[in-house]
Amino acid sequence: MELLISSFEFFINNILIKAEFFVGILVFIGYLLLKKPIYQAFSGFIKATVGYMILNVGAGGLVTTFRPILAGLNDRFGLNAAVIDPYFGLNAVNSALESIGLTTSWTMIALLVGFILNILLVLFRKFTKIRTLFITGHIMVQQATTATWIIFFAFPQYRNATGAVLIGIFVGIYWAVATNLIVGATQRLTDGAGFVVGHQQMFAVWLTDKIAPKIGNKDKKLDDLKLPEWLSIFHDNIVATGTLMIIFFGTILAILGEEYMRKIDPTFPKNLSFITYILSKSLSFSVYLAILMMGVRMFVSELTESFQGISNRILPGVIPAVDCAAVYGFGSQNAVLFGFIFGALGQFVAIAGLLIFKSPILIITGFVPVFFDNATIAVFAEKRGGVKAATLLPFVCGILQVTLGAVCVAVFKLQNFGGWHGNIDQSTLWLGQGFLMNHLGVIGYVISIVIMLIIPILQYKKVNNPEFYFNNEVETTEY
Repeated sequence: MELLISSFEFFINNILIKAEFFVGILVFIGYLLLKKPIYQAFSGFIKATVGYMILNVGAGGLVTTFRPILAGLNDRFGLNAAVIDPYFGLNAVNSALESIGLTTSWTMIALLVGFILNILLVLFRKFTKIRTLFITGHIMVQQATTATWIIFFAFPQYRNATGAVLIGIFVGIYWAVATNLIVGATQRLTDGAGFVVGHQQMFAVWLTDKIAPKIGNKDKKLDDLKLPEWLSIFHDNIVATGTLMIIFFGTILAILGEEYMRKIDPTFPKNLSFITYILSKSLSFSVYLAILMMGVRMFVSELTESFQGISNRILPGVIPAVDCAAVYGFGSQNAVLFGFIFGALGQFVAIAGLLIFKSPILIITGFVPVFFDNATIAVFAEKRGGVKAATLLPFVCGILQVTLGAVCVAVFKLQNFGGWHGNIDQSTLWLGQGFLMNHLGVIGYVISIVIMLIIPILQYKKVNNPEFYFNNEVETTEY
């Protein structure tokens, strides 16, 4: 018994609370199950572990750079600022969990539970009506991390293995149901390419697919418009992120003032001008975000391959749910750019509204929601509703991302940690589900789960030709 206890303690102290090793071991086991050579499994372990360690370096840099600005806003104006971005949200959740004596180790267990549950839902597709498998690894990590705080915040009594299972069930069903919901929309857009979007805006894409035809004319395309060449620079995420950070943090630092920042920020040397300091601080966000994303890509590519290989062997014919960028080539050339621009305009209008109405929480634009959410929505909107839908719907999405993002920060008590996930599904659907859990407890959790499970069954009943429902080449007609 003593040996068993000491072994369990070793596992907890050296693997479970060290997320990088937990991820590396998952990848190692996954490759072995795929009958890969031992050296390839070892290589996957190293890449996954180092990638997660790189992620931690980037995350730590973001926190260190951001903290003085947050402190300044709160001290001088009583504002709690939060960046709406899944990477900033990941940092916020990590800090929030640390504040209650926990780590994201339960997140890794929840992620595995969720993935296995998604597989089971597809295996029993005859009853569940689920035919999609979520394999966008970095999104799975982001969403599982956010869900960890939502569940642990709602259920303090389950901040343990039970809570990890609850998180896994929640995200696993969301991944399966949300991706299944937009099979028809994605197939119409891609002319039956045989994949579906698995990202952060599936419910928003479903709404877009329904609303866009009622807003505009699908025959009026964005490619027919003549645009200035300089706008093309925003196709580069480093340029777009750097520009956004200069605008937002540059303005905030200018308002806080040189004298105040020198007083609160020990990294502001006497011989450095304020303009140089502003540029350096603002662009540091892009640097650390790039480091963080490099780490994510490094460990997620290994995690995705090991998970995908297993799923392909177990689930032949399943429709894979992949990154939203996969659909960008099926829309007009300018759809992505228009989504970014009008989504950003919507966010700017909403942020101005927060300032005018003296909101105690200030939202700062993050790159991932403003770009990927709105670019994806614009691609789907233009397919169904032309120019008008491709401009109006991302604009509305931008407003919702900011206003409801501020509500999320307040509801989930993240105002002291500087970030929120920010993507549109998490700031709408998850906000409602989190509200139910906070006020109804376990009953609210059960209601959320049951409603999600009912969706694909209702969806199946509305299909024009049920024989096509479980076929990769699903019908592209309305359902």
